[in-house]
Amino acid sequence: MTEPSTGQIIRSHGRRFVVEADGREYDCTTRGKRVDFACGDRVQILIQNREQAVIEGAEPRRSLLYRQDDWRTKIIAANVTRILFVTAAVPTPSEEFLNRCLIAAEAADIEPVIVINKADLAESADYLAALEPYRALGYPLVQLSAKLGADALLPWLHGETCVMVGQSGMGKSTLTNALLPQARARTAEISEALDSGRHTTTHATLYHLDEKSDLIDSPGLQEFGLKHLKATDLIHYFPEMRPLIGQCRFHNCTHRAEPGCAIKQAAEAGKIRPFRLNLLQRLTNELL
Repeated sequence: MTEPSTGQIIRSHGRRFVVEADGREYDCTTRGKRVDFACGDRVQILIQNREQAVIEGAEPRRSLLYRQDDWRTKIIAANVTRILFVTAAVPTPSEEFLNRCLIAAEAADIEPVIVINKADLAESADYLAALEPYRALGYPLVQLSAKLGADALLPWLHGETCVMVGQSGMGKSTLTNALLPQARARTAEISEALDSGRHTTTHATLYHLDEKSDLIDSPGLQEFGLKHLKATDLIHYFPEMRPLIGQCRFHNCTHRAEPGCAIKQAAEAGKIRPFRLNLLQRLTNELL
């Protein structure tokens, strides 16, 4: 009987996966109806022929980034060490989306970096200033222009497995092309009429930057559901609120209407931004 080979999923297409193993790429299906594999997973495959194989199982993951809404769970990438949140002043960025991504990163114990693309646009200076509060929370801000030079991102990629996440139209695929010309990731012009980007990446793809560095480009998103999180855990994912854990009057405080809430008191004192407190409260309402 043929022994399984070990490989890595480098592309995911819904129920089909492309696995790189022993210097070759195999078009893979899975046993039964299991489809909960992700780009970046290390898997065991049973090779059928020179082009096809079957995924038999997966190795334990270092990390898993995914989102979940009321209807479904969407796995984004596995075994990543750093998340690059690609954003820009144009099309109109969503601070809500950015914050939900940051919370997902905190929950998955993956280091987040905020990448402000399109630095050459006139609107970018004001947008960078608007994001400064996130630098104060400990999140690195990297400003660049994918079309003029993406080299500023290279130090953040070396020795890491990074996944790029962001709203459609923020330039993730253009950035991938700049870093890896051979990737030929599809790009498209922004739809000004809709003030949003077109979804150009339809599946997650892993690219090798060098022997120690990988980059995963993921489909553009417009929303990031957090239904997989517990309301009682949310406060742990806000760096500015973590030092206040356990200081509320009530041990089961939801930081909404309870008296003696240390989180609300800190917000009133200007130590927590109102937007962040409001987000915590709204997410708590969603998850309870």
